[in-house]
Amino acid sequence: MGKRKKTVVITGGAGFLGSHLCDRFVGEGMKVFCVDNLITGNINNIRHLLKGPGFRLIRHDISKELRLTGPVDYVLHFASPASPVDYLNYPIPTLKVGALGSHITLGIAKLKKARYLLASTSEVYGDPQVHPQKETYWGHVNPIGPRGVYDEAKRFAEAITMAYHRYHRVDTRIVRIFNTYGPRMRINDGRVVPNFIHQAMHNKPLTVYGRGTQTRSFCYYSDLVEGIFRLLQSGVTTPVNIGNPDEFTILEFARLVISLSDTKSKIVFKPLPTDDPKQRRPDITLARKYLGWVPRVKLKDGLKTTIEWFAGQGKI
Repeated sequence: MGKRKKTVVITGGAGFLGSHLCDRFVGEGMKVFCVDNLITGNINNIRHLLKGPGFRLIRHDISKELRLTGPVDYVLHFASPASPVDYLNYPIPTLKVGALGSHITLGIAKLKKARYLLASTSEVYGDPQVHPQKETYWGHVNPIGPRGVYDEAKRFAEAITMAYHRYHRVDTRIVRIFNTYGPRMRINDGRVVPNFIHQAMHNKPLTVYGRGTQTRSFCYYSDLVEGIFRLLQSGVTTPVNIGNPDEFTILEFARLVISLSDTKSKIVFKPLPTDDPKQRRPDITLARKYLGWVPRVKLKDGLKTTIEWFAGQGKI
């Protein structure tokens, strides 16, 4: 009798990051349950997996109860609108998936005695007053601002994850994801990478908010997936930053996108949105020390691949 395949549940598995995680775990020989209601996910991201013997799509809103038969070894909670366009369009579902969805998925992990990994975010740091951001920093977040529906949903999700860890002894992990980019991002999701690529491809001006002095750190999706996989296999139960510490101003980033694109685009400046973080850069000391992880893909190389992918979609 053969050895049982390990089973992983990935919520938000048809999304940008979730689908790449599905690929990774299928590639590792695991059985994957992809749970997604497709409000921001895309079936095309996982279409190549649908007929595989180790993959099953469960179209379901994880804010509502989900019952699974059979053993489960890992639960990864990645379901959530993740871009400003999405969580401003879906404020209540964003709060629900962070609160109710975390409660339900933690319950599954508890019942199945599975290891649990929460996808948190650098947004828990808000508009930070500490730079770079360490995991020990508690953040500077406006709970009633337009971004609060996402920021506070993730902060609550971290709190309930640690409560289940301490009170119910659930084996938990928390990853704080910094800006990530790559193939399978939605061109209209409102984040800076697809925004700039879309504008450049159409020879439209690249929209830079404020003076473009705000900074971001961009991690290629394959590096992030590797960091998440290592965290899941590690013994670290406190939050861990996964992101690229190379920091760029938005103006520098816009100029790089223009230089890598066949475009006549210029740059235009518009007012800074409410509560937009002025600095964003991860301190990855913990990831280096405990996971042996550092990002490998340079921004220029990752952007080239991403631009080529978008250009090949025929939607740009």
